[in-house]
Order: sequence, then structure tokens, then C-alpha cells
Amino acid sequence: MAESKKKCRQYSIDYLKFGFIPSLPDKTLPMCLLCNKVLSNDAMKPSKLEDHLKRCHPEKTRKELKYFQTLKEKFQKRPTMDSMFAATLKKDDDGLRASYNISLLIAKSGKPHTIGEQLILPVIEEVLKTVLHRPAYDILKKIPLSNNTVQRRIDEMSHDVESYLCNYLQTTYFSIQLDESTLPGNEALLLAYFRFVMDQEIHEELLFARTLTTDTKGESIFNVLKDYFTEKAIPLTNIISAATDGAPAMVGRYRGFLSHLKQYVPGLFAIHCVIHRQHLVAKNLNARLHQSLQLIINAVNKIRSNALNSRLFAELCKENDDTFHRLLLHTEVRWLSKGLCLTRFFFLFETVLEFLDNKDPTLKDNLIQRKQDIAYLTDLFSKFNEVNLQLQGDNLNLIKTKSIIAAFLVRINLMKQNIGRREFSHFPKLSRMNCQDDDVSAYVQHLNALHTDFKIRFEDILTLEIPQWIINPYIFIEESDIVLQEELIGISTNEELKGQFRNGYQQFWLQRDIPVIYPGLWSIARKFLIAFPSSYCVERGFSTVVNLLTKKRNRLEITDRRDLRLNLTSLKPNIENLLSKHQAHPSH
Repeated sequence: MAESKKKCRQYSIDYLKFGFIPSLPDKTLPMCLLCNKVLSNDAMKPSKLEDHLKRCHPEKTRKELKYFQTLKEKFQKRPTMDSMFAATLKKDDDGLRASYNISLLIAKSGKPHTIGEQLILPVIEEVLKTVLHRPAYDILKKIPLSNNTVQRRIDEMSHDVESYLCNYLQTTYFSIQLDESTLPGNEALLLAYFRFVMDQEIHEELLFARTLTTDTKGESIFNVLKDYFTEKAIPLTNIISAATDGAPAMVGRYRGFLSHLKQYVPGLFAIHCVIHRQHLVAKNLNARLHQSLQLIINAVNKIRSNALNSRLFAELCKENDDTFHRLLLHTEVRWLSKGLCLTRFFFLFETVLEFLDNKDPTLKDNLIQRKQDIAYLTDLFSKFNEVNLQLQGDNLNLIKTKSIIAAFLVRINLMKQNIGRREFSHFPKLSRMNCQDDDVSAYVQHLNALHTDFKIRFEDILTLEIPQWIINPYIFIEESDIVLQEELIGISTNEELKGQFRNGYQQFWLQRDIPVIYPGLWSIARKFLIAFPSSYCVERGFSTVVNLLTKKRNRLEITDRRDLRLNLTSLKPNIENLLSKHQAHPSH
């Protein structure tokens, strides 16, 4: 007997009162509007649909038909994948916009321009085909990402940002910091950053990157800066301060960069980078400590300079269950290098001695004799690194810098007094050593020399007079200048500005109305807020240059191509304006 044919139930409009509509892919299957669950055709019965409503959505059982009709309308109006792709294909400039946005991401990441065609487009194609089950050709052909296209997009966006910044600098005051460095190809690169106020915030942006074609003297550096300002129609008199690294080419009294700039800007406030100065103070070691430091460097080089020794030392660290398995190299170029090298070396000190037992017994004995010095240097340079990190960052101004420097100077004096009384609370590693009187005396003399050197090198910062009304404009302070006195009275009684003071003095002075209403006070306050205390930004910029000029990209013209600016800027290019100048073309 032939098997009877299975009955196929059909959807009825009455089922909507239970919250069910026919499924889109298959009209013979009911779909719940509340949980989007699709039931089998056997469930296409009023009793089973009602049972699902009561069992899975008991709180909706008393809802009227109108409620489910509203849900149905919302469901039908929801955006679907087909509608989204249909809308995408109707907008011709979406692919061009995506090309600009992706090129911006490539520049921000510092990756080669070829990554657009080699990786990004294949990834998009794989997502469309595998996840969304859509044909990729119609989408990908609208997003041009060839090597040359990405390069053009980056150049256009970088030029847009640069034009905006230069136009803004023509009518505002700002501070600059400059430094030059030699690239791997022996080209001398000059980087310049500037800091300015825009939209009630302090911004730091790359001004330019230029190659010094011949020498790196102060006059050559100034001529590059002057030519750029002339080209962009930016008045040199808009510069209120300049920060440099203190090299003779920068700060030379007669032929340095600053001396040339001061001829055009007589009231220029010149600053020697505080981080460089702190680094110079840290290098001030007496003969004994210098010999101890040299022993550490010799031991590190003994292990790290030989591949076999490095592997053997790493295995020994594993056997001793050490947290770290290798020593850190020291380089004078990196600010934190010496402190990190000493900390790692002292942590692995016993393992180093065990390793040198057979390799270099003499060096081992010398290290044991100088263990107190190594502990002292490790503690001291850890404190130098703490100060160095405080002096880094984007939002540091002269007021904060003076506080950090003055506090550390007091700490050095306190450390000297305490260690002279054999109180080692500031030197946790040294406190575990058996220090003799000669050791303590040597450390006191070194701290005293550090205190003197620190005080001399930072004399201009420590003696910098900061008007108290900048910190708190609502305290009454007498000013000899009548105009300033009147403005102080006005600002101290201005209740509209007072609300912003809760966020700190810097946010208070950056309010849009202050330069207009109180120009005299603002002309003084802006120097302390806008001036660069260090050359941190350009040093960070050189690190970015090194990351961009990899071995495979060593032919990248860093000054002609615009990757560097887009990589460093915090501003967004006006992509809509760039789109208006182009006509969308599909990728070939």
C-alpha cells in the first residue's frame, strides 16, 4: 500500500494574534515576532502557536491584536541585508569615501601602501563571501586601493591637514620645538612641532619635516624654518617660545638657531629641554661609581654580545626559576635605558655571578666587591626614571615642570640627609646591603654633587616667577600695572567664568572669552601654558620616522611623502571636501 502524502499546513492571518507571521525564506513555516524563532510546519496550528506564546512569552499573552500588528510593521520595515547592499550600490561615492578612510587607517598604522591590495581587499572579499554570502565583485570594484591610489589619498589628506593648520597659525600665537637627527641613509632630518590653543584646548601638531641639504649649523636650521614660514605666510612674530635640546647649533650665543630667531622675535622665550638636562645630571658620576657602572656594562656585554652566551644564560635563568631570562642593553640615546638596565641586572645579580664563575672569575669578584654601589645606582636611577616619565607627555606646561623639578631637588637633599644618618628608606635595595662608613660617605658626596649640578642646570626653571593669579585668579593680588590690576578685579568678579575653574587653572584660562575680555592677563598666562618645557614631541616624531623607514621601506621619501603627518596628527582631514573634488571611478 502506498504511503499517504504528508499534509502541508498553510498560514492564516488569524495566527497574528498569537504573535506569528510566515517566515520569509519559507512561507509554510511560522515565525514568532517576539523571539524570531521559526517553528516547523507541524506547529502551524492555533493550539501549538498559542502554547508557544504562553510557554515562552507569558507576559505577552494578554496583548491585543494591535500590539502584534505594530510588531509586524516594525519587522517589515527593518533594514535587511538585501536592502543595505542595494542602497550601497546606489551611492557612487561610497567606494571613494571608503578608499580615503582606509588610506587614513593605513597611514595611522605606518604600514606599506601595498597592504590595501595585498591584504585589506582580500579580507573584505572573504568576509562578504563567507559571512554575508554576497558576491564581492560589485563592492570591491568601487574601492580603489592600489599602491599609487593609497599614496595619493594620503598626500591629499595630509596636505588638507597642513593647509588648515597653516591658515590657523597665521592669526594665532604658538610655541615651537625643533631638533635634528641623522637618518639611516645619512640624511639630516629636521622636525618641528608647535603648540597652540584651538577650541579651548591645547593642541600639539607636527609643523614640518625638512631635510638639511648641507650642514646642521644654527643658520641652516633657521633658514629652513624661515623659508617654510614665508611659503605658508606665517609671521615669525607669532612664535612666543622655542624649545631645543641645548646643542651648540641650537643655543649658540652668536651663531646658534635661537640667536638668529631672536633677531626677528626679540621677546622670544627660549627653553632648554628639561628632559635632556635631567639626563645630563644623571650622568654626573664620580670615579668610583663610574667604575662600578662600567663593570655592569662589561658583564652585560659579555653575555649579550655572544649568541651562545645569551642562550646559556637564558637556560641558567630558567633553571634558577627567574622571572626574566635576559639582560637589557644600555644605550645613551634612550632616556630610561640606564635605569631599566640596572634594575634588570640587579634582579638577576646572583644568576650573573653564577654564569661568570667559569666565564670570567675576575669580573665576578669585582662585581661582588661593588655590589653596594650597584644597589645604590639601581635605586638612584629608578628615581631618575620616575622624574623622567613625569617630564614626558603632551600636556606638560612650565608650571607643572617647575613643581616636578623643585620637588625632586628637595628629595635629593632629603635623601642625602637620611643616608648620612644611615637611614635607607629611599634606597630599598641598598638597605639590604652591609654598607661601610666609606660607602655611605661616598654616596653622600655624590648626592651633594647631584644636588649642586641639578640646581645649576635648572636655575632658570627654579627661579621662574609664576604669577599667583594664574594658579588662582580669584585671590586678590596687587599688580604694579594698572591695566592688569583692573583686569584682575574684573576676572575675579566674573561669575560666568568661575564655573570652569573647578576643572583646573589650565581649563580656566583656555576659555574662549578670556583673550578677548582680558588680553593683558592672557598675554602673560599663555607663555606658561603654551610654551614647550621639553623636546619630547620631536623625539617621539623621530621614533615614528624610524618605524616608518623599515628595511623594506628605506626608499620612502619621508619629507616628500605625507605618511608622517597623518601618522602623528590628532586632527581629522576634511574627507567630504576632498570627495567633492573627485569623480568616483571603479577600480580597474
